[in-house]
Amino acid sequence: MFQTINPYTQQILAQYEADTPDRVLAKLDRAHTDQPHWAARSFAERGQYFRRLATYLRQEQARLAELITQEMGKIIGESKNEIEKCASQCDYYAEQAEALLQADNVPTEAQRSLITYEPVGVVLAIMPWNFPFWQVFRYAVPALMAGNTTLLKPAPNTFGCGLALQEAFGAVGFPEGIFQTLITDVDAIETLLADDRVGMVTLTGSERAGSAVAAQAGRSIKKSVLELGGSDPLIVLADADLDKAAEAAVQSRMSNAGQVCIAAKRFLVESSVKAAFTEKVAARIGQLRQGDPTDPTTQVGPMARLDLAEQLDRQLQTAMAQGATLLVGGRRDGCNFQPVLLDEVTPGSIVFQEETFGPLATITEVSDAEQAVRLANQTRYGLSATIWTSDTAKAEQMARQLAAGSVFINAVVRSDSRLPIGGVKKSGYGRELAEAGIREFCHPKVIYVA
Repeated sequence: MFQTINPYTQQILAQYEADTPDRVLAKLDRAHTDQPHWAARSFAERGQYFRRLATYLRQEQARLAELITQEMGKIIGESKNEIEKCASQCDYYAEQAEALLQADNVPTEAQRSLITYEPVGVVLAIMPWNFPFWQVFRYAVPALMAGNTTLLKPAPNTFGCGLALQEAFGAVGFPEGIFQTLITDVDAIETLLADDRVGMVTLTGSERAGSAVAAQAGRSIKKSVLELGGSDPLIVLADADLDKAAEAAVQSRMSNAGQVCIAAKRFLVESSVKAAFTEKVAARIGQLRQGDPTDPTTQVGPMARLDLAEQLDRQLQTAMAQGATLLVGGRRDGCNFQPVLLDEVTPGSIVFQEETFGPLATITEVSDAEQAVRLANQTRYGLSATIWTSDTAKAEQMARQLAAGSVFINAVVRSDSRLPIGGVKKSGYGRELAEAGIREFCHPKVIYVA
């Protein structure tokens, strides 16, 4: 039996009975059976389902956003934005999927040589709690538009959202086997990955979870796509617009109570502007309104679970013991963690080397752009990075030296249906979104006509 808990009030929201092993396999059988029929439909037919789903999401936005806020504590405005983003994802792939998967004609000595992109079959997805709708739509819309079916295992603290997703797909007429939610912990994953009816697995989550799932997929010779942790740098050079950089830094780090993989977590600031930038960031963080996530005036809600808040607290205490200076915040009451700014953070600090998944920002001084790049890369992660400078040509050169899947210059890193997202090093492999993302859920096939 699972239960979901409101992180702000600590009240139990609901209890869920786990799927039995037989029920899990029955869902897999249904997904496997329905997949060829779904793949046989045209892109236009599949797109119509997603257009209806986009309409449903917009009509039900308030109810679904409230569910997100209740289950994982996201402030209500961000929850509403998440639902709208999912609707836009439906619109994008309904319109673009056919073109993105168009066969590639390759000139050879043959009459015709082409590469087609065929669905893998059943996609098993293990998704996190921090964006319980968007993370699902990020993979599911392109995967299903490519002709696959899917089984979703949501995080246990957002099982209500996972079931609401299944309900949404059913409400607009998707056949039952196309999208199904599994109410299970990790126990069923190894069994499913060992089953030949599962074509691949995609996971967004921790480095530890990604390593375990990739190993299991490897044993069964299954493709995997992993989007894991990040310790993303935000580089501020001396010629940057400091007001814009500070505003963006706080927005990136503190949105969703800091629980964002692609958030800027390490601020690397050139010496000559470090004091001014630090003052601006500290002032903005100190003014953030923290409280009830259902209150539209709240700017930072609670962290999603008590164990996560406790882990961040341990990282904070360790960092201060290692010499970091606490400038702002740091008090904790249950899941409510006052936004933190740490100064004098060295590359050996725990908060420099580990992912900090909560409202904690760090500042490290750098002498120049060269040292900024070197320290930015001095982590096992490589998800995204940000550079703030008026010299965009120089920033582009720096971007090519950064070990990251995305580098945004003078802008906050964000996911966009038109741009692929994913990481390098311990941040994972494979891509979601755009052309690269939909092709991850396909097998390339060569057709050669002599």
